[in-house]
Amino acid sequence: MRRLMLLRHAKSDWPAGVEDHERPLAKRGLRDAPRMGSAMAARGLVPALVLISTAMRTRQTWDLVRPSFGVVAARVEKAIYEAQPEAILKVIRATPADMPSLLVIGHNPGLELTASFLAGDGPQHRALSIRFPTCALAVIDFEAESWQEIGQGQGTLALFLTPAGLD
Repeated sequence: MRRLMLLRHAKSDWPAGVEDHERPLAKRGLRDAPRMGSAMAARGLVPALVLISTAMRTRQTWDLVRPSFGVVAARVEKAIYEAQPEAILKVIRATPADMPSLLVIGHNPGLELTASFLAGDGPQHRALSIRFPTCALAVIDFEAESWQEIGQGQGTLALFLTPAGLD
């Protein structure tokens, strides 16, 4: 089994004169990211590998989520920044088979579209089509031997969690 976790970066700020790639987290993002990390760890959602967009807001999100997990392999991945689903899938499918769980921290609309593409119909799937807010987490499980095998509609949306749902 493969478990894919797609985490949209926490709420970011829009400071004047700062390029999109360098935008930091807003106060709400600084609050939500550690809460999401704690919620993930409490549910046993600890990834074997984390792939993070190069953007400042995704790296800061990871820095705030990471303490809940202990030591986890992670790397910054340029291909995730503002990526379309095809690019995100390419990165996911390149993950070694010995990594049973993967957390991707990225951006919308790419993460939302990727989650919708991969998750088959199920009771939680409707939540994806309504909204994928900042710091939201989609957990998709696959009955596959390797990441290369995953494809459209083959996953089961096991959980969709938002910061508002943590209250």
